[in-house]
Amino acid sequence: MAKRILIIDDEEGIRAVLADLFTDLGYEVEQASDGRVGLKTAVSGDYDLVLCDLSLPHMDGLAVLRDLKEHKPGIAVVMITGYASMQSAIEAMKLGAYDYVTKPFDLNEVQMIAERALEHDRIMDENKYLKNQLKIHHNFENIIGSNPQIQEAYRLAAQVAESNASVLILGETGTGKEYLARAIHYQSPRAGQPFVKVSCVALPESLLESELFGHEKGAFTNAVARRIGRFESADGGTLFLDEIGDITQATQLKLLRVLQEKQFERVGGSDTITVDVRIVAATNKDMKKAIAEGEFRDDLYYRLNVITINLPALRDRKEDIPELAVHFIRKYSKENHKEIDGIVPEALALLQDYSWPGNIRELENCIHRAVVFCNGRRLLPQHIQLGEETAPEITEKGVATGPRSLADVERDHIEITLKECGWNQTKAAQTLGIDRKTLRNKIREYGLGTEIAVLDPDDTAKPLR
Repeated sequence: MAKRILIIDDEEGIRAVLADLFTDLGYEVEQASDGRVGLKTAVSGDYDLVLCDLSLPHMDGLAVLRDLKEHKPGIAVVMITGYASMQSAIEAMKLGAYDYVTKPFDLNEVQMIAERALEHDRIMDENKYLKNQLKIHHNFENIIGSNPQIQEAYRLAAQVAESNASVLILGETGTGKEYLARAIHYQSPRAGQPFVKVSCVALPESLLESELFGHEKGAFTNAVARRIGRFESADGGTLFLDEIGDITQATQLKLLRVLQEKQFERVGGSDTITVDVRIVAATNKDMKKAIAEGEFRDDLYYRLNVITINLPALRDRKEDIPELAVHFIRKYSKENHKEIDGIVPEALALLQDYSWPGNIRELENCIHRAVVFCNGRRLLPQHIQLGEETAPEITEKGVATGPRSLADVERDHIEITLKECGWNQTKAAQTLGIDRKTLRNKIREYGLGTEIAVLDPDDTAKPLR
C-alpha cells in the first residue's frame, strides 16, 4: 500500500511542485492551503508524513505542529521554512518535527529528507510493535502451570512490577528466573526502557567490575577506549543481575554504594555518574547460609531483598509437566515446520517420573530434541532422552527399564499399541500418530507376525498374510 503524504503550504506553486515529485515517486498526495484546514485534514486522515510550511494563514506552522503532535504524536513532520525564519525551524525541531527544508529548496534534498523521515517512522513503528510483543509475551497471564507455589510467585511478581522496589528471585538453575525478571520489567512503567542482563558467575572479578561500571581508556591493559558499563546502559530501565550470590566481597561493596546512592565511577575514572536503574537479582544459592559463612554482605542482601520471590523446582510441580510439555511441543513443532500435536501417555509418564535436575530448561531441551527426531504426529517414548541416557526400554506396561536400541523400543511400542487397539490398524495408526501405510510398513519391517491385523475396506481386522 502506497504511503500517504499531506502537503500544507499557502503557495500553490510549491504545493504543485511537491505534489508532482511525490506522486511520480509512487506516493498518495493530498494538499491543504492554510494551517487550520491542514491540521483538520491531518488529524482526521491517515498520513505517514506531513510537509508543513512555517508561515501559514489562519494558523502558523508551529501551532499546527504543536496540535498535530498532541493528537497524533507518532506522525512524521518535515517543516518548510525560509532563511529568515531559521529560529522558528529550530523551535519546530524541539516540538517534535523530524527535520526541515529551506526555501528555495532542492527537490533531491526534499526527497532524501522525506524518505529518511518515512524510514525513521517505519523503524519507530516496528520498535513500538516489538516492544508491545515483548509486553504481550512476558505477561503474567501467560504463565504455565496450576501449582500453588508457581501461582503465588507470579502473583507476587505482578504485584511488585509497578513499583521500583528491588527484587531478589530465588530458585534452582533452570526454574525460569530470567523469564520472571523480564516479565517484571515488561509489565512495569520501565517497559519502554532497556532490560540489561549481567551473568555475575560468567566473569572474573576484574572483568565483572568493568562490565558493571564501565572503564576509561588506559584504565588497564587492553583498555584502548572508554567503555560504557551495564549500569549506564540500563539507565531508566532494569538491570538483571543473574547469579548475584557469586560476586566477590569487593564487588559487593561497590554494588552496595550504587544501590544506596545511585552513583559510581568507571574503572580508572574520577567522574561520578548518576543513574536511575531498577535492580532485579537472582541466585540459586542459599543466601542466609552465605551470609552466615561470611561469603555475602548482609547489608547488600537487605538492599537487594526488598521483595523476595521463590520459584519452585520442577520436581515439586510435576502436575505442570503435561502443560509445559505441550507448550514446548507447539513451540518447536512450529520452529521445525512439523505437525506434532501431542505426546503419548507412555512418553508423558517418562517425563513425570524423572527428577529434572535441570528443571524447566532441561525439559524444554528434552522436548526440543524429541520434536527434531519425531516423524509422526505425537511424541513416543523412544523420542524421549533423559539426562545422558539413551532411549529407554518400554515394558508391556510402558515403564522405562533401561537402555535399548531405538528399533527395539519402536517395535515393542508398536506391538503394545496394536494389542491395546484390538489389532485394529486404523485405531493403532491414529494412536501412534502415523498413517496406516507407515504402520503396515513397520509391521513388515519388524516381522510382528500373522497375529498382527491388516485393515480391509470394511474395517475388520484380519491376520497379516
